[in-house]
Amino acid sequence: MSAIALLKYAVLLLFPLLMTYAGIMDLLTFKIRNVLVLGLLLLWLIAAPLAGFTLHEMGLSLAVGLATFCVTFAFFAAGWIGGGDAKLASVAALWFGWHDALPYFALASVLGGMLTLVVLQLRMGHIPFPNYWPACLSRFRDGESGVPYGVAFAAAALILFHQTEWVLRLA
Repeated sequence: MSAIALLKYAVLLLFPLLMTYAGIMDLLTFKIRNVLVLGLLLLWLIAAPLAGFTLHEMGLSLAVGLATFCVTFAFFAAGWIGGGDAKLASVAALWFGWHDALPYFALASVLGGMLTLVVLQLRMGHIPFPNYWPACLSRFRDGESGVPYGVAFAAAALILFHQTEWVLRLA
């Protein structure tokens, strides 16, 4: 197997793994590290030409990512989401591009809404916390902690990535 073929398969594996890591870290720490977001961006910069995306297609994906950053930064400024969530959503928009961004964000919105309802139910005491839950999950009791929307962005990416142009071009 050639080095290019191995690199293509690595991309198909790395994006879902990095998104999974982002979701787990946001769930456990309520933080998404900048190095992770930069890693996803760097991987996209390497993978897009490797997958055969044209400069025009890459430019459209960059426009979607920039538009997403503007919207999510406004959400961050309003206190609705965290900064890591905004950055993760923006880099995910690059990966889903102009033709797959709408289904991605629709699913992420539904999952984020469901997550918010669960967190609110936990905070109101309608869903009891088991005594054996790890201490890191105690943030869900704290009304000041926010909601780890990176979990929703990661879950939506994992659910939809296999249906994207990436898989067709790299597999």
